[in-house]
Amino acid sequence: MQRGNDVDQQALVAQLAKKLKEDKLLSPTPWSKFVKTASAKDRPPAQKDWWYFRGASILRRMYVTRKPAGVGRFRRVYGDKTKNTLSSHHFKPAGGSIIRKIMQQLESSGLVTKKKVGVHSGRVISAKGVSLIDSISRNIK
Repeated sequence: MQRGNDVDQQALVAQLAKKLKEDKLLSPTPWSKFVKTASAKDRPPAQKDWWYFRGASILRRMYVTRKPAGVGRFRRVYGDKTKNTLSSHHFKPAGGSIIRKIMQQLESSGLVTKKKVGVHSGRVISAKGVSLIDSISRNIK
């Protein structure tokens, strides 16, 4: 039995993004065509379906870690070093609004739930999200 950890992550994210788009589990916001994904980026993403790929990537990362994760953790994950400056390169986190909207959409579709563990709170993947990733990973050879 194939699980989400056993398959190629790029193939899994591509298939998951396709499924999220087909089933209308995510929908890009009207302003998503014009925004950069991080302050360190020079331009908005060139890929037309980047919103679905980012959502699939967030969902896969939640599947792998299985720990409560918030917007701040994913800002560090998708951040980058600054470029095109005279000073030395420094790390800049990604924008939080994109990640927050995607996590809210995943939560409203039932793939993610809120959870509090001790003093830490965040979102974790739900049973519906786990079964979705497992079914997609079974189809990938």
